[in-house]
Order: sequence, then C-alpha cells, then structure tokens
Amino acid sequence: MAANGRGLGRAVSAPCPAWRRAHWEAKGRLKPEYDAVVIGAGHNGLVAAAYLQRLGVNTAIFERRHVIGGAAVTEEIIPGFKFSRASYLLSLLRPRIYTDLELKKHGLRLHLRNPYSFTPMLEEGTTSKVPRSLLLGTDMVENQKQIAQFSQKDAQAFPKYEAFMNRLALAIDPLLDAAPVDMEAFWQGSLLQRLKSLSTLTPLLQAGRILGAQLPQYHQVLTAPITKVLNQWFESEPLKATLATDAVIGAMLSPHTPGSGYVLLHHVMGGLEGVQGAWGYVEGGMGALSDAIASSATAHGASIFTEKAVAKVQVSSGGRVLGVVLQDGSEVRSKVVLSNASPQITFLKLTPQEWLPEEFMERISQLDTQSPVTKINVAVNRLPDFLAAPNAASGQPLPHHQCSIHLNCEDTTLLHQAFEDAMDGWPSHRPMIELCIPSSLDPTLAPPGCHVISLFTQYTPYTLAGGKVWDEQERNAYADKVFDCIEAYAPGFKGSVVGRDILTPPDLERIFGLPGGNIFHCAMGLDQLYFSRPVPLHSSYRCPLRGLYLCGSGAHPGGGVMGAAGRNAAHVVFGDLKSM
Repeated sequence: MAANGRGLGRAVSAPCPAWRRAHWEAKGRLKPEYDAVVIGAGHNGLVAAAYLQRLGVNTAIFERRHVIGGAAVTEEIIPGFKFSRASYLLSLLRPRIYTDLELKKHGLRLHLRNPYSFTPMLEEGTTSKVPRSLLLGTDMVENQKQIAQFSQKDAQAFPKYEAFMNRLALAIDPLLDAAPVDMEAFWQGSLLQRLKSLSTLTPLLQAGRILGAQLPQYHQVLTAPITKVLNQWFESEPLKATLATDAVIGAMLSPHTPGSGYVLLHHVMGGLEGVQGAWGYVEGGMGALSDAIASSATAHGASIFTEKAVAKVQVSSGGRVLGVVLQDGSEVRSKVVLSNASPQITFLKLTPQEWLPEEFMERISQLDTQSPVTKINVAVNRLPDFLAAPNAASGQPLPHHQCSIHLNCEDTTLLHQAFEDAMDGWPSHRPMIELCIPSSLDPTLAPPGCHVISLFTQYTPYTLAGGKVWDEQERNAYADKVFDCIEAYAPGFKGSVVGRDILTPPDLERIFGLPGGNIFHCAMGLDQLYFSRPVPLHSSYRCPLRGLYLCGSGAHPGGGVMGAAGRNAAHVVFGDLKSM
C-alpha cells in the first residue's frame, strides 16, 4: 500500500544479475525432459536443485512468480527502496550449505548485527529523563549491565541461561541435517531397509548424549509454555518479554501456550560466520541470498524458469511420477519431481487425487496453518528517533538501529493480550512489533539519507470477526494502528514515511503461496515436527506417490531460511535415483 492508502501495482523488480538475465532469455529453450524437476524457486527448492545438479542430476526449476526466491526475495516496491519483502533476517541457513554451494564465491555478502536486540520502554511519568531500554549483544558483561537496570538477580542468571539454551541448540543441531528416522522402514521394511534405517538413529543418539542427565529439564523447555520456562530463570518482565518474542514470532501462540519453547529454540539455534546465535542482514536484501544459491546451481548446469507455473504432476498408469504439466500446457518429463510448494498445494492442488491415500489427504487438509503475521515494509526519509535512545545530531545510524527493535514488548502480559485479541477475530489492539532497519548496515537498499524498515507484526487473524474482510480499508486501519504504536516510542516516525507495503495473512498466501500466511508452511508445534512433518509416516521427504518428494518448509526440519529441507531432500532423492 502506498502511504496515501492507494495500492501499488506489481512491485518493480530490482536490477537482476547476469546469470538470471541469461536464464530468463533461455526460457524459450525449455527441454522436454530432465532427470529432476523442482516446483518452486524458493530458497529450499534452489538448494535442492544446486545439490542435485552437483551430483550429476540434470535439474530444472519452475517458478510461478516473475522473480526467484519465494519468501527470500528482494523487491523494489517503492522506487529507489529495495525491500526483503517477506523474510528479512538470516541466521538459520545451515553452515554446510554455505561451504558446499560456495555462496561467497557466488556473491553472498553478510552484515552481522552486534548488538542484536533493542527493547525500548514506554515509561509514563518520566518526562524529565530518558526512558529505560534493554540492549543485548555478544558482549556478556555489557548484557549484564543492561539487565541489571531491571534486576541484579537476572543479570547474574543470564549467562547460565544462555549456556543452558546453547547446549540444547547443540543437541538439536545434528537432527537438522538428516532425514528423520524412517519408522515404516524400521518396522516393516526388508532386512536391508531396516539396517539402512538404523543409521538414521545416529543424530538422535548424539542429541541424547549431549543432553545427558539434564534431559528432563530440556524436555520441559520443548513442551512447556515459554513463560513457565522463563519464570524459572528470571524475574524482570522486560527481559522475559524480550526473550519470549522469539518463542511466538511467526506463530499463532501466546507465551502461555504449551510448546512455545520449541519455537524459541528454533530461533536461537542458528549462527553466522562461526558466531553462535548471530543474526544478520544479507547485502542487497534476502533476494541476494537466493541469487547466490541460484548462481551456484546454474554454474553446474541447472535451469531456472520464471513465470512458468506448474499446473499438475503427471502420473503414469502404474502410479509413478512422469513429470509435470505447466500452466501453458507444456509437458516436461522427469524421473522425479521435488515440490518446494507447501504440502497443501502439492497434494491437494497439484497431485492427481486418485493416487493419494484418503487418510493421507485428510491429514494434509487438517494441518495447522494459522498465522498471526502481517508484514509491513516501510520507506522512510530519516531514521526513527526513539525517546529511549535519541538519534545522533549527524543522523547517522547508532548501534541500536541495527537491532531487532521490540515494541509493545515490555511485559509478557502485553504479548498474551495481543494474542487474545486475535483469538477473538480482531487485529491486536497493541500489536507485537519487531522493527528492523537493514539499511542501517547496508546503504545499498535506499537512497542517501533514507532507509527501509521491516515491520514484522502480530497478531492478525486470517479471518476477521464481524464479517469483515482484509480489504484496503482494513489493511490501512491496521497499519495506521501499528504506526501509532511506533510513534509513541519514536515521535516523528509517521512524518518520515515515504511509502508502505502491507501484507496481511491472505496477502502472504496469495503472493508467496504460504498457506494461511504461515511463514513455516504449517505450524511448528511438536505435533507437526520431526516424525510428524508434514504428517506421521511421511517425514522422510518421500510421498505416497512414487517419485514425488517434498523439499520445502513443510518438510523436516521446518521453516525459516535454513535450506536444510532442500539439502536433505536432495540427498534422499539422489539415493533413490541410484537404486532405480
């Protein structure tokens, strides 16, 4: 949406790299047959194709949109301002993918953030002094000084909490880079299949060995409400609420919801360039990451076609994948098809229903896809000036500007109240806001003196109460509410806005193919993870239809810009191709 409320047309594409221009020009040279076809050029699909092509599997990717990357995309929505339009931060991408695909060689540049978290307070009755704030980074001593403003006890406990969570992340780490244990093969397969499936137990055994006698405490982290976990460590609400944001972000959960602890873990188990837990900005926006992966894939011979939507998966009379049919009627044969689309689109829309078991279809249709997220991309002509951390006279970015800036996050009660609003069918009265300014570290994203701002906000229900729909009026009313909240922390913000792009859950679904607007394709609850992602007995990337595989966020280990699902699926597919 433009600042005046009028909708923008199709986003202006950022200048595309030479490899992409070459492959767009090569679209007319589509071949009738490949070894493998990938549906969707999201980051997982690109990773899968890059690995398969390196293994000698001739692979083509077909992307519905005019630009590759799926949710990891850069778009020039407002002239001169380049936005990471959906996903906006990097941390979870698996280290082996960086090295195996030589992403730095293919142009990937990162800006690590330190400090990384800033939570300003709204403290009434303190007009004579600067309100307090909580600034966290990699310097533990400085972190403790910041936390001590609110609680000396919490300052002492924080290093122990960090060590505790890092150990859990270390234990989970091996599970991310391997397919889940194939229980069907383990119990019902041939002797050879059973022996092969034993090797998939190794990551589980490694995890158990790392956790050791503390396994019961860690089990509680994964299954309890995050408030229960944090209350055992801390007493100050600003610290607890700041940490709790990672437990609910992108999820239709309250901090009081059992299992919210795993979502927190999912957001703290990454790292960048050897720095555990680090998050950063991709130079040029998230689309530059997708470009680097695509460049690695095409350098080895993979083909990428944009504006080529797949209409359906072709199946032989014997019940095996034959390839795909494109929206324009073109038929492309292949030995295997990998779908980077969501499980719902893959199985309920693209795959002929007669080849899928009824029980499987029913489970897919019942997947929890609730999403609380409305993403707002904002172009501004100056940096936000926070009461809790006034701007420099020069107007240059200060350390807190590079952080994830948490607004309406001074108390876990605020987060729960925002969640309850959405459960009643209304956008949150005081939304939880994560505000990021990637141009504070990457000036290539905006004109001189200007900035791009990412607002990841929740909670907004997909379906509104009272018969209302997410039309232009409702979108703008919600965005105005978010801007009013920011204005309270940073007076003058609304006057700095040049333009905005509002993406409610239905918009995220329509544009990026995210079911219900869910950034993870389906919820990251314990009932939809590991053995059960997307559904029980179908968590090894294979599907009931022979030759069809899932390689996106709806497969293990789930969402986030991780690439693990794409990499793991590619190795499963390659093993199956070898045994054909």
